[in-house]
Amino acid sequence: MRLSERDFANILGGGAGKKPKGLKEVDIQNAQREYLEWNGWFVIRHQQSMGSHKGLSDLTAIKDGWTVYIEAKTITGILSEDQKDFRDHVISHGGTYIIGRCVEDLKFLCEDSVECLRRRWSGKVVGQE
Repeated sequence: MRLSERDFANILGGGAGKKPKGLKEVDIQNAQREYLEWNGWFVIRHQQSMGSHKGLSDLTAIKDGWTVYIEAKTITGILSEDQKDFRDHVISHGGTYIIGRCVEDLKFLCEDSVECLRRRWSGKVVGQE
């Protein structure tokens, strides 16, 4: 993940006596996207706007014909009701939905063949709310 000096200072708390700030969801999304792309995945980052499907995942990643939907969350982030509905639709259609709070939560996608991953994770939610 690439951080500007300002972002780095914010994470460290910006100076003496200030409480360190955690990463924002956008920082997590960017790091996850870069990691997956480095490992051969085609990754689409979705922006919510008027006309978007409510609850759409932050990222969609595709490799060797397998698609996964990734919702990036901070350590304390929770899914909205619309995100839960989207997750449930993905799972009911045999898709894979991942709640990723850091890059490490996605490493399993790059440690095995897509065919093995698909057999194990299709129709399931990976990660905790």
